[in-house]
Amino acid sequence: MIPLFTLCYCKSGSFLDFQAFWHYPALTLTLASGRFNCVRKNRNGIDFPLTTFSDLGLSQKVLSAVTDAGYTVPTPIQAGAIPFALQRRDICGIAQTGTGKTASFVLPMLTLLENGRARARMPRTLILEPTRELAAQVAENFEKYGKNHKLNVALLIGGVSFEEQNRKLERGADVLICTPGRLLDHCERGKLLMTGVEILVIDEADRMLDMGFIPDIERIAKMIPFTRQTLFFSATMPPEIQKLADRFLQNPERIEVAPPSSTAKTVTQRLVAVPNKDYEKRSRLRDLIRAQGDLKNGIIFCNRKKDVADLFRSLERHGFSVGALHGDMDQRSRTNMLAGFKDNQITLLVASDVAARGLDIPDVSHVFNFDIPIHAEDYVHRIGRTGRAGRSGAAFTLVAKSDAKYLDAIEKLIDQKIEWLDGDLSALPAPTEGEDEGRGRRGTREKGDRERGDRGKGRERRAGHKSEAKTEHTNPVEAEEIEVARMEPVASERKVDRRPSPGNRNARPNPANDDQRERRRNHYRDHDDGPTPVGFGDEIPAFMLIVANAKS
Repeated sequence: MIPLFTLCYCKSGSFLDFQAFWHYPALTLTLASGRFNCVRKNRNGIDFPLTTFSDLGLSQKVLSAVTDAGYTVPTPIQAGAIPFALQRRDICGIAQTGTGKTASFVLPMLTLLENGRARARMPRTLILEPTRELAAQVAENFEKYGKNHKLNVALLIGGVSFEEQNRKLERGADVLICTPGRLLDHCERGKLLMTGVEILVIDEADRMLDMGFIPDIERIAKMIPFTRQTLFFSATMPPEIQKLADRFLQNPERIEVAPPSSTAKTVTQRLVAVPNKDYEKRSRLRDLIRAQGDLKNGIIFCNRKKDVADLFRSLERHGFSVGALHGDMDQRSRTNMLAGFKDNQITLLVASDVAARGLDIPDVSHVFNFDIPIHAEDYVHRIGRTGRAGRSGAAFTLVAKSDAKYLDAIEKLIDQKIEWLDGDLSALPAPTEGEDEGRGRRGTREKGDRERGDRGKGRERRAGHKSEAKTEHTNPVEAEEIEVARMEPVASERKVDRRPSPGNRNARPNPANDDQRERRRNHYRDHDDGPTPVGFGDEIPAFMLIVANAKS
């Protein structure tokens, strides 16, 4: 039996005081035979079994579903949040990924919703999720734990027809699970009335508040009654995000069962030094994947959608069983790809951060960070896809020399140094001359073209000066012939430049009698001996020439 961590509770500290419930000073979480076992000690040091789900105040229908799912002992975040949620208290829960935060609000909500019934287009509870996949996962939890209830659960996410969602809303939704964008779309169409919402859940609170959802959350909060119950759950909660969260919570009960932004002890973390070039990083990643003898399946994270597509094609060409998941894919493709990965139809899943938040994919053995995350909090969520529910896992992060500042931010956030695999960045071989020259040629091709163009112009100028110098020694007749020969191509060039280009849309089209106008203009220019009006150039109206001839 290996002790993982001990939670000490005190009213003045950062952890919750559990003495009001259990009257014991400490809780120890241990791992035995691949499952979590929890014990509590009294003041005499005698071990007692930890409180089961039946001691948390849940209804018999919920307890029956939990027992059928194979769970008897709650995780620390569940044991801490469920009693307060049943008391209608606002909650801010912080725990590591894979510790059962979803069940911390699903189970008490099912108990509270047993009394009452929803009306058409007036949901009783609202759950906001940052991604479609996470929203669908929460809906699956309601189906699993709410099988003994007759509750209507509506899932509102993008990529699905509005008509089907409207039919669910018309029947009345006890639980409304949605992403902020699709919820506001329905509200703007007049399909939803939020005045009946009793419970508001914001899952992955730091991402919801940190990634541009703040205006949407504020709009939604104004639609919901002020007397609502608000529940916040996330794996990370930086101080600046906590200030924003306090705006939506009223006298919240803060529950922390682990230090904020900490990683699970069951995950082995390693750093891999790689060159800056993408093709060399892909080659190093392939070698790293082949070297893992215990690889069952794995998720490979990239920062950009384009990199996801490029890496997917590269691994597929090299014979790997691989799929791709990113935000630009349609909902059907994303759902099928995720289902194929869960069913072990594919071994590797190349994904953007859309798959990093809260997705419960059981028994993921490895996580590979092809790109080191820009936001340090994302590192916690990425490696949290493995090592869930007490299982062991491995996380490898590819680090180039240009990623040093992001690595420092990650190690500062998790408050630990990550070990290197096969040497750190100083062990990388120095770039060869050919690579530097190649990079220089690619980077300065345009500059070289400009320099060659400037040299060509310089040669023309020098040639012009030499020809001018030669004309000084020629006789006047030859100089005049040279000057006329030089002016003729210039005049022809100017005449060509006056013609409107075919691709110029702003050019004025030629009139139908263009030939007659040209002939009249040449006639007046060649045969008019009188004074020429000033300011008209070649475009002189005929009546002006008549007046000028009459005056002369």
